[in-house]
Amino acid sequence: MELGLNGKHVIVTGGGTNIGRAIVHAFGAEGSKISIAELVPEQGDKVAAEVVAMNTGAVVNVIPTDVTDTAKVATMIEAAIDRFGPVDVLVNNVGWTVDRLFMEKPRSEWEREVQVNLWGAINCIHGVLPGMIEREAGAIICISSDAGRMGEYREAVYSACKAGVIALSKSVARETGRYGLRLNVVCPGLVVPPEEEDISGESMWTEMRSIFTEEVKEKVERNYLFRRMGKASEVANAVVFLSSDAASFITGQTLSVSGGYTMMCWLEKCDPDLDCADICALVLDFDGTAIDGNGVAELVAIGGVVGSAQTVI
Repeated sequence: MELGLNGKHVIVTGGGTNIGRAIVHAFGAEGSKISIAELVPEQGDKVAAEVVAMNTGAVVNVIPTDVTDTAKVATMIEAAIDRFGPVDVLVNNVGWTVDRLFMEKPRSEWEREVQVNLWGAINCIHGVLPGMIEREAGAIICISSDAGRMGEYREAVYSACKAGVIALSKSVARETGRYGLRLNVVCPGLVVPPEEEDISGESMWTEMRSIFTEEVKEKVERNYLFRRMGKASEVANAVVFLSSDAASFITGQTLSVSGGYTMMCWLEKCDPDLDCADICALVLDFDGTAIDGNGVAELVAIGGVVGSAQTVI
């Protein structure tokens, strides 16, 4: 399949770590001209060297950027255009969160989540649109999260921001479709960078990666139909496709790359041995007692059970 990305100019925010790194690698494999907008440019330089070593003809430029600062975003876009010409593709990848209950999270963390996850996307989209509209060509891909589609425990503000990114993309797609622009969203499941992967000191994974012990990973994997977590390269493949000529008639869409996470009900996540027939047979009475023909024992609510009389899960 011809993707038409060879020689195209792609900006990737947060391209130095984890999913962003994989996205840069994927565009590198297509021979694109890549501008890595990175808060820690030294980390971006490492990824740029990895792409050059691929010998695909791809060229990479690293630009220090704080996506929460409108002026710095404007400077980044200007520098990217000076180096590689008009922007063909923008990938809003950068993201940040801390796993904490809503009532236990300090306001400073809420504010950073909003600034990075929502304002970062707003700033970058607003920055590239004038040139794309003038040329009547361009694709914008935002990395959101299934947390933004269904809400996530311990991620209230992050979920709200990611929902905002989805709505933002759809709205701008409606406004700019007349110019031939395409905006789409990719929602990854949990992708934990492997221990051997170098990450920047500013990455949220500096603290969070240590949380995911083998025991924790095993529990997390129950949330996915494939009983495993995703790989950064799997997310990157979706981003490249939606950026390409192969997706020329796709806009305003949200694609989950999350192993069926949003299809899983909470009972399946609690007990991976339950199948759909078992789950559909369970009926909750109002006090939270699960009843079926075999007298299933009382269920313990995980993440909360809506217990109305004769509610079928």
